[in-house]
Amino acid sequence: MPSFCRHNRLIQNCTICTREQNLALRPLVSGGTSTREPAGAGRDDASRPASAATPRATRAAKAGAVRSSARDLRVRRLSRGADDGFHSALVPGLHSSEDAERLAEELAFAAQRLHAIEAEPAGLWLELADTTTDIEERTWLAFLIAYIGPDDSPDPFAVIDAVRTSWASGQDPDWQGVEAGPRGAFDASRSEATLAAYRVWAQRAGSQAAAFTGEPAWSPERRFERVYERLALPGMTRDARFELLVLLGRSGVYELRAGMLALTGENEATWAAKRALGIGDPLLLARRAAELAAACALPLEALDLAFNNWGSGRRTGSGLSVEAEGDADVLARTHAALGL
Repeated sequence: MPSFCRHNRLIQNCTICTREQNLALRPLVSGGTSTREPAGAGRDDASRPASAATPRATRAAKAGAVRSSARDLRVRRLSRGADDGFHSALVPGLHSSEDAERLAEELAFAAQRLHAIEAEPAGLWLELADTTTDIEERTWLAFLIAYIGPDDSPDPFAVIDAVRTSWASGQDPDWQGVEAGPRGAFDASRSEATLAAYRVWAQRAGSQAAAFTGEPAWSPERRFERVYERLALPGMTRDARFELLVLLGRSGVYELRAGMLALTGENEATWAAKRALGIGDPLLLARRAAELAAACALPLEALDLAFNNWGSGRRTGSGLSVEAEGDADVLARTHAALGL
């Protein structure tokens, strides 16, 4: 007669009671064959619930996830000059005079570009500066320039000029064959949503002019900051938003001046700024960027393109020829500030 323990098991099969009563535990395996069949045995793997996955299946799934992650991983190779003992309190992340010299040259180039937009406009910049043109059309043109992005060909605005439409028409450009410039935000799969969101944003304010002006009492720096925040539309990257406001301000369309660089997110300017300024905290990063600009007597906007070009190791003109000379006075002031 089989005996059952208080745990409602055969006493020979209960690990607790056999230990308490010094009985021999009935072996679970005999002759190489298990006396118990695991739950779900006999069914194929496809019929098992996810929670019953075999260790082998689990390992395979994890391996697949690792392989997938490896495919998605992007490795950025940073070009660094040799550590030669260089040190500057303005760029504490740099230890190479070669790196510092490249940064000085990019700052001078970026300053020259701002001067060209403001004082010597050419191409589509010239249209932006034309005060006889309707302000809504000028604003829309600036949006298209920033969204598509100039390339680095001899005619950097050719693609933008070929596909541009008027604001009054309400039509989107024909994107056939269009590719974004080095700092453009254009993405064919999202362009319709981006432009629709921009139009709704402007219409909600009453017009583009009203949307970019905001409160009349705002300072140019306050206006830049507030409008930048409000331009967080689908498909509008940090670079495109910043560039749009720089174009509108430097072309005299609206009173806009950068009082901050908005160094956040995944973009070359932010990565480079963190590396050069030796800090990742957003508040300290902004403070050090402002100190660098002030020490070199530079507009803060110049640091945006300069950091982008310096960090990528490849100069993009963003509308200015990459062969253009940088501002010599700015270069001299930057050399002095950095101790080069």
